Amino acid sequence: MPTSPLAFATPPNTPRWLRVTLYSPPARIAVFVVGLAVTMLAFGALVQVMLGGSPTPMNALNTPLGSVRYLAGFVLPVVLAYLFLVHVIEQRPVAELALRKLPRGMAAGAAFGLGLFSTVVGVLWLVGSYRVTGTNPDAHWLVALLTVGLGAGISEEILTRGVLFRVIEEGLGTWWALALSALFFGFAHAGNPGATAWSSLAIAIEAGILFALVYHLTRSLWPCIGLHAAWNFAQGTLYGIPVSGTHADGWLVSTRSGPDWLSGGTFGAEASVVALTLCSLCSIALLLVALRRGSIVPPAWRRH
Repeated sequence: MPTSPLAFATPPNTPRWLRVTLYSPPARIAVFVVGLAVTMLAFGALVQVMLGGSPTPMNALNTPLGSVRYLAGFVLPVVLAYLFLVHVIEQRPVAELALRKLPRGMAAGAAFGLGLFSTVVGVLWLVGSYRVTGTNPDAHWLVALLTVGLGAGISEEILTRGVLFRVIEEGLGTWWALALSALFFGFAHAGNPGATAWSSLAIAIEAGILFALVYHLTRSLWPCIGLHAAWNFAQGTLYGIPVSGTHADGWLVSTRSGPDWLSGGTFGAEASVVALTLCSLCSIALLLVALRRGSIVPPAWRRH
């Protein structure tokens, strides 16, 4: 195991003022946010000129044109802003997105995500909450795979795990990074259709902590992206359940019944106690692995 699992360390002999204004965790997060804002404005204007309409992520993602706007106006700027942060500010290779790790990492993450969400649906079916009422062979699976699946997986994992969790962990340590990045991830969904305080907290616990632990143990974003994309794709396109409140055009036409705490209500199965329980069990297992490995990173002042 490497001496330090952290991706970045401030170069030695760096002046104190530069450590604070450029290399500190808050400074690097600010650099990323500014870079993302500038890139989104530039690509948003370009998309608007070329395609017309609004390039924001809230566009109709279930249409081919809407998916292009989303990918070009949001996902691509996130990737470019992250590459700027890593290559220009941190001046290191993007090891967490190394292409040699892509096939194995994506496959492992996708298998985990598909199996985990299928287990959630299986339990809901066993208790009588989930029921299939028909099939829809004309579901727009490719658009969903590109947007709600890969698009959301790439952009949200870079934002939350690649930037927030990774950079906060370098400053405050693993425990604070887990808590803060998970809360951000959960409550970033608070504006979605059908969202409640419970659904935001559920996503923070079941997905925010789980995805961060996957990154913590692998130090790669590919398993996180694969897990995230497969979870969303399985939920919406395979099982016909709303994805974080967004209507899904799925191969299976389904209904869910019972109290919202069980079915997830209009928000989807992510707000179900079943998803919360199963994901939490997985998180506990990963956390035990991290503790056994001794990979929990202490705050910067204790490391120094």
